[in-house]
Amino acid sequence: MSAADKGAKKQRLDKVLSHMGAGSRSDIRKQAKQGLITVNGVPVKDSGMHVDPYQDQIEVGGEVFIYREYIYLMMNKPPGVLSATEDKRDRTVVDLLKHEYAVFEPFPVGRLDKDTVGLLLLTNDGKLAHELLSPRKHVPKTYEATVEGEVDADDVAAFAAGVELDDGYLTQPARLTILGRERGSKVISFISLTITEGKFHQVKRMFQAVGKKVTFLKRVSMGELKLDESLTPGAYRELTAQELGLLQR
Repeated sequence: MSAADKGAKKQRLDKVLSHMGAGSRSDIRKQAKQGLITVNGVPVKDSGMHVDPYQDQIEVGGEVFIYREYIYLMMNKPPGVLSATEDKRDRTVVDLLKHEYAVFEPFPVGRLDKDTVGLLLLTNDGKLAHELLSPRKHVPKTYEATVEGEVDADDVAAFAAGVELDDGYLTQPARLTILGRERGSKVISFISLTITEGKFHQVKRMFQAVGKKVTFLKRVSMGELKLDESLTPGAYRELTAQELGLLQR
């Protein structure tokens, strides 16, 4: 955004501060009357005054509030949590966020099944979300999975050609890599799979199409963004400038 654009976007002070998680508008009105809010070092009594959130220095109780319109969070989604903003029965990924992030009203970019774990991006940037999810963009997503059955070279070739799902849909070519196997009462395969689309339960349905069952599924990358493996299940952090640049590119 240019300086001219920023300068033209004056907003009510109480709107800016509530957006930044400083409290409700009534809370902010009370703080202004108590002389706790300053704009460019000058105490303000009118919380409805218009400010330039990009240029003016706004403080509440001595704490400087740096305005930003969008947030971008990387989460290591845990099992048993829905990739949604709200649900009447189950916890959602938004329920895991602290208030300082929840006030931005972020939403998950795409969905991971309730029992699927791993990389999930949450943001309130609708334009970026659309770019990442648009079928025309073919943004690659890589998963690691545990599969019942022996995944072999025939499966690798089938996935590379595209497999027919249970509804007759032929998937786009996908890159399947066999990471290892365990042989016991059952053969268990460990694989990596990169797809460029996002049909409902796609990874599980692709393996069903070749007679195998996914028992564990984890997304490890989306585009060039890779899951920070130091994040424990349910943990999240803001993207670095470099990571955000990878997504925007």
